[in-house]
Amino acid sequence: MTVTVTTIKPEVVVSAALGILSREVVLPALVWRDAGGDFAGAKDDTISIRLPAYYAARTRELRSGDARTKDSLVERKVDVTLDTDVYADIPITDEELTLDISNFGEQVLNPVLGGVVRALEDELIATMQGATYEREIEFNFNDPQATLLRARRMLNDANVPQANRTLAVGSAIEEALLAAAQNRDVSQSGSDSALRDAVIDRRAGFTIVSVPGLDPFEAYAFHRTAFVMSSRAPVVPQGAPWGATMSSGGFAIRVVRVFDPNEVEDRLVVDSWVGTNVVLDAGTIGSDGKFVPATSPAADGSDLKFVRAVKITADASS
Repeated sequence: MTVTVTTIKPEVVVSAALGILSREVVLPALVWRDAGGDFAGAKDDTISIRLPAYYAARTRELRSGDARTKDSLVERKVDVTLDTDVYADIPITDEELTLDISNFGEQVLNPVLGGVVRALEDELIATMQGATYEREIEFNFNDPQATLLRARRMLNDANVPQANRTLAVGSAIEEALLAAAQNRDVSQSGSDSALRDAVIDRRAGFTIVSVPGLDPFEAYAFHRTAFVMSSRAPVVPQGAPWGATMSSGGFAIRVVRVFDPNEVEDRLVVDSWVGTNVVLDAGTIGSDGKFVPATSPAADGSDLKFVRAVKITADASS
């Protein structure tokens, strides 16, 4: 399926800085991106990211003569597979190039790159929404702070580091949080402009970020390492008359412009490959709700649990 360019061609066109309504892309900057590994030559287009071993030290009574117990360190891994090609294929006719398009970057390239970047974020959102969480709670519209504190405790009980914690919220939960307390100045949060604009507050150890791509009544409290996302730009073919690898939204994207002799038209071909996954931890959850990491993870993965994030849902009728 191809998409043609439909340009506006009034008798007089006045160029104005009126942007099309499109959502900001913020989530990819908040997760574990390209944590290492080279996909070139990797079996099944998959790389394995090393996770450190967990070790619990032993004790013995001094002067007891008790034998020392030897232990082994068991490292783990999380796999990331490049499994999705996010692309655009735009035919452009001679008439459009000659008579309609006055600025190729503004009228064609920028809208296409924006669409690809949003689709890349959608891949991450789908992974977040489809994950199986050990901890799920309901958002309390009457006391939003209580929800944040509950999510904080759950991450604390799972030994999740205090730094780099994010609460990504949909629009309905964002509204409730802003109504519950006066917004604070977070203009210095992050270096990316889209991310700075999306940060609405910092509470209970979370940087709270508005994510337009989420359902209005869902939110996720997570550590940066809860989700991993890797992307690559395909190589520019040597036979392409023009091609380049460009950066948009923090992603590498291949852009190629070729001539299609069968249709006698130009084609703008844009691609970026992406893979996402969740980071599971081996261990058990005790009766007190605390997660105890396993020093010797089960070989079959039966003790793997997703505890680095908490899913928060809200009642749409509230």
